[in-house]
Amino acid sequence: MTYKNFTIETDADGIALVTWDMPDKSMNVFTVDVMDEIEKIIDQTVADDGVKGVVFTSGKSTFSGGADLTMIKGMFETIAAERAKDPAGAIQKIFEAVGRMTWLWRKIETNGKPWVSAINGTCMGGAFELSLACHGRVASNAKSVKIALPEVKVGIFPGAGGTQRVARLANTQDALQMMTTGSSLTAARAKAMNLIHQAVEPDELINAAKQMIKDGLKPVAPWDEKGFKVPGGGIWTPAAAQLWPAASAILRRETAGNYPAALAILKSVYEGLQVPFETGLRIEQRYFTEILQTTEAFSMIRSLFVSLQELNKGARRPAGQPKTELKKVGVVGAGFMGASIGYVTAAAGIPVVLIDRDMEAAGKGKSVCEGLVAGAVGKGKMTKDDGDKLLALITPSDDYTLLSDADLVIEAVFEDRDVKKAVIEKVEAVLPEGAIFASNTSTLPITGLAENSKRPVDFIGIHFFSPVEKMMLTEVILGKETGDKALAVALDYVAAIKKTPIVVNDTRGFFVNRCVFRYINEAYDMLAEGVPPVMIENAAKFAGMPVGPLSLNDEVAVDLSQKIMKASIADLGPSSVKVEHMSLINKMVDDLDRRGRKNGKGFYDYPAKPAKKHIWPGLKELYPQQKPDAVDVKVLQQRFLVTIALEAARTVEEGIVTDPREADIGSILGFGFAPYTGGALSYIDGMGVKTFVELCETLAASYGDHFQPTPLLKDLAAKGETFYGRFDPYGAAAKAA
Repeated sequence: MTYKNFTIETDADGIALVTWDMPDKSMNVFTVDVMDEIEKIIDQTVADDGVKGVVFTSGKSTFSGGADLTMIKGMFETIAAERAKDPAGAIQKIFEAVGRMTWLWRKIETNGKPWVSAINGTCMGGAFELSLACHGRVASNAKSVKIALPEVKVGIFPGAGGTQRVARLANTQDALQMMTTGSSLTAARAKAMNLIHQAVEPDELINAAKQMIKDGLKPVAPWDEKGFKVPGGGIWTPAAAQLWPAASAILRRETAGNYPAALAILKSVYEGLQVPFETGLRIEQRYFTEILQTTEAFSMIRSLFVSLQELNKGARRPAGQPKTELKKVGVVGAGFMGASIGYVTAAAGIPVVLIDRDMEAAGKGKSVCEGLVAGAVGKGKMTKDDGDKLLALITPSDDYTLLSDADLVIEAVFEDRDVKKAVIEKVEAVLPEGAIFASNTSTLPITGLAENSKRPVDFIGIHFFSPVEKMMLTEVILGKETGDKALAVALDYVAAIKKTPIVVNDTRGFFVNRCVFRYINEAYDMLAEGVPPVMIENAAKFAGMPVGPLSLNDEVAVDLSQKIMKASIADLGPSSVKVEHMSLINKMVDDLDRRGRKNGKGFYDYPAKPAKKHIWPGLKELYPQQKPDAVDVKVLQQRFLVTIALEAARTVEEGIVTDPREADIGSILGFGFAPYTGGALSYIDGMGVKTFVELCETLAASYGDHFQPTPLLKDLAAKGETFYGRFDPYGAAAKAA
């Protein structure tokens, strides 16, 4: 029998090597066809008396990344269709659908012949759950091997036996930590946790897997053997009595109750370990059915799985533009930001010229890169040889003529129009025809900067976030005259350095900073109202933000906020900034010299290590304080999320953001907007635009007109529409593609 996605070769010892190698796919993923073929392979190998055992492996450099996008989309379309057609029977049908993989893997486990999974690269999600159902597991010890059950990061959980098998192989604490964080394991760590049997050299992988079968591997899972005991003794032990209350408390601390899937992991393990294995699988299937119907699962999968992959694959790249293979990139401005841009560019294998006003300044930029390499080598993320090769690609210089053969030049100098104007003129004097100039400005409109260019059609913004080597988002900003070629080159560059792009039209602060400063400004309002500072910070974290707004303001610098406010007043007039906000920041910067983390004092104090930062005690003396019991924390949470979501909606209404996927991804990757919501626009769509408008009106009545819903929101609410419905990224053109 022949298969589309698999090949089978049976050797003289009767061991069938099943190799998964999907045509026209860079990575193996689960589709309905793949699962159908796996079932046929199980039946074929069971029926063939000549087959003594099966080794299951991948023909690609990775094992598998898990489920396919089309299958995920189809799953939610099925849920919607079943609910509309047969509300009463919908849940049963969803339950049966989500159990397909669960019981297919169980069929492998109970087929009567030994199966060994030979893991040769990244093995994620359902692929590792398949491996766990095999009777033996061997992994390559190569650094490229990553083993994980990361489903919780996209709003679901390991629902194909993962919660039951991991908790019966590893100790409960390690099992819970792995699944509730979605963290990746090396082959060595997976072996230490008892999740794989061997970690071997890459060229020994298949031989080692076959040898397990030759050595008499039993085709029976440990939990199917009489007398099996859960590691640590199970649920009703003194150790478990200490573990479970702590596990629940830690989960609450880390998630603030915002992630239903994480809690479902705890429930599945706790209940599943008290019953026979197959009953545990049904418990897991029941919880997975429940989680799949939540707003959080739908929104997170759409944004953090589907949309993220689509944007990374060039969803916004203009059609008809040839792909650019960048041979040389120039970075002008060798400060920390410019140097970091040079580092990530060289890490992608692209030669970089790092330009500054003199060789000393350029050399300091190269030193920043050397420090980043040393840190990566020290953490084992890079070999010394690879680090040396990276650094060899970076040429520090004060000579602009070295840019005469660059494909792209990125300006990363001081945020000052005159300074940038001088750089633009110097670069364009030597830049070849057709090369692209990009500004890394964080606030200055690209159209205005492009007025200094002789070729605005080749002028674009590429806004990086600090620290560049860690932050995955870039904003690509279109000026009024930016051409398709400039956009295509910018997106090709962002893809080369493995960042996620969002494409936005020109405006002050673009998308991310506009939303960020709404978040920070709401905290200023709360301070002026006398809300205790610690409540402000904690309410933001309870709402799902990674850091409080005051802490964030310290990180970006309080005096930067002052500069932005003053620039706004100069350009847009006094009414563009609240008097109370300007007064607060002037006092912090001018009177108290509290500029943020960079000078060791801002809204927080930063004592010498090992002491931890803490809110500056004098902050509560600036305004009369409300009694904590009089402050509604739920309302504080709503204010933070609503003010950000409102600003995101305004950017859509103004035509700054044209694709809801980019608003959602930009808000999550740019500043950590409550990921469980799926992003700022999914937050609105998730609760319903009508409900959101009513919430805005309630908040506006008590906290100011900046909460008033926009005309677009009112129109969407009146027509019962959503952002993803009206601004459909999956419209006819997208579906045809």
